[in-house]
Amino acid sequence: MTTTTTQPAAEQPKRRRTPRVLRITDENGKRVPAWQLVVRYVLLLAVLALMIGPFLWQLSTSLKGPHEDIFSSPPEFLPSEPTLGNFGRVADTIPVWDYAFNSLKVAVANVLTNCVGAALAGYALARMRYRGRKAALLAFILAMLVPVEGIIIAQFTTMRDLGLNNTLIAVLLPGCVSALNVLLMRNAFLNLPQEVEEAAFVDGANVWQRFTRIALPAVKGTLAVVAIFAFMGAWDDFLWPLIVLSDPENFTLTIGLNYLHGTFANDERLVAAGTIIAVLPLIVLFACLQRFFFRGVGEGAVKG
Repeated sequence: MTTTTTQPAAEQPKRRRTPRVLRITDENGKRVPAWQLVVRYVLLLAVLALMIGPFLWQLSTSLKGPHEDIFSSPPEFLPSEPTLGNFGRVADTIPVWDYAFNSLKVAVANVLTNCVGAALAGYALARMRYRGRKAALLAFILAMLVPVEGIIIAQFTTMRDLGLNNTLIAVLLPGCVSALNVLLMRNAFLNLPQEVEEAAFVDGANVWQRFTRIALPAVKGTLAVVAIFAFMGAWDDFLWPLIVLSDPENFTLTIGLNYLHGTFANDERLVAAGTIIAVLPLIVLFACLQRFFFRGVGEGAVKG
C-alpha cells in the first residue's frame, strides 16, 4: 500500500513566468526593427524641440527677474529668480486687457460667422443640386489662390466706401467666411452616407431638417477644426487691423503688442510677457477642442 504526500501550496515550486517582450508592429503586422524606432523617436523629439522650443524660451524669459542676464553664454533656460512682475508691467505700460477684449470680440464673431457660413455653404456644395454648382466650387478654390496682399487695397477702399473704417466690424468682414473652411465642410459632408439622408427624405424631412438634425451633428470634428482656424486667424491677424484701424481704443492685441515692442525694444522680458499673454487663449482653445480636432478619420461614420 503506497501513500502519496502532497506538498503544501506554499512549499510547491513556483513556475517561472517568461517576461513579455513588447513588440511594435506596423500596419501590415510586421515587427519594426529597433533602429527604425530609434530614428523615429529622434526625429519626433527634434520636431518637438523646433515647435515648442521658441515658446518655452519666451516663457522662461518672461519669468526672469530684472537682475538676471538673459543673454548669458551658455544660455540659462530656467530662471533663478522667477517672477510674475513682468506681466503686471505689461498691463501698466499699455492697456493690454482692452486690446485683448477687442481681439476676443473679433475672434468670437469670426468663429460664429465661419462656422455658420461655412457649414451652410459646404452643405449646399456637397448635397444640393443646382445649376452653377461646379462654378461655385471653382470660385472657392480660386479664392484660396489669391494672396491677401493682392486684394488688401480693394478691401480698404470697400470699407471706406461703406463708412466702416476704424471699426471692429471692418476687421471682421473680410474673413467672416473663409474659402478654406467652406471646402473643409464640403468634404466632411461628402463623407456622410447618402442613404441616411435619403431615408430622412422618405420620412418627410425637408432640406433644413436634414441639415440640422442629420448632417451637422455628424461633422462636429470638422466644425471644431473650422472654429480653431477661424479663432487663430482673427486673433493673430496683424496686417489688416493695422491698416483699417487708427483709433487706439479699437486696437487689437497684435497691434498693441507691436507698440510695446517698438517702445521698449531693449526690455526683452516685457516683450516676452506680452507674447505669452497673446498665446495663452490659443492654448486654452485648443485644449478645449482637441478631442474633436483629432476625430478626422471617422468623421463621416454612422453610429449604430
